[in-house]
Amino acid sequence: MQRDKDLKGDLARAGVPEPVTQAALEIDAILQRWRRRIQKRELGHRALADLDLGLDLAQLDVLMAVVAPANEFGDEAGTETMVATVAARLGIDPSRASRVTAELIRLGHLRRGVSQQDARRAVIEPTARGRSVVDAVRGYKFLMIGQFLRGWTEAEIAAFVPLLERFSAWTDRDERDTDAVAAEIARLRARLAESESDDGPTPAP
Repeated sequence: MQRDKDLKGDLARAGVPEPVTQAALEIDAILQRWRRRIQKRELGHRALADLDLGLDLAQLDVLMAVVAPANEFGDEAGTETMVATVAARLGIDPSRASRVTAELIRLGHLRRGVSQQDARRAVIEPTARGRSVVDAVRGYKFLMIGQFLRGWTEAEIAAFVPLLERFSAWTDRDERDTDAVAAEIARLRARLAESESDDGPTPAP
């Protein structure tokens, strides 16, 4: 396509070889398809249905954030969990975290406790039922992933995991990455401004 040809030319001027640009195009296509599937939360919906949990995905997310499995949230053993902690772990509004937490307390998956560090502070703890739900969902998820990966060779897995980790950090860039392609970014801005002038002024709403 002409657009991809122009794109490859832009990247070539920025010092990106054409094979790398082609790989980037293919990776982006894969990620966009994957993003749409992830947004649908297919695996989560299947787990909730197959395990007959009677929860929705928002409730499951909050329950996971309270239990905080180390592979997802880091090693936070001994860390007390409050509603604000849940909101921070999930990146959601504290009022939403509070509402869903209250629902899970009512359902018997969570309970309120008293902080061992500050008796004036309320903490959130999983009940035995809540922990069993998290264990079941994690077991389900890793059964599905394990079933898929069992067809891979040890060498493929050993190569894939560190490469995926390395690639996942590509957005953790600093200003130097942008500076390196500043000229091409300026060119894109100029091209955009030119296209807008060709179309005439934007109509007032």
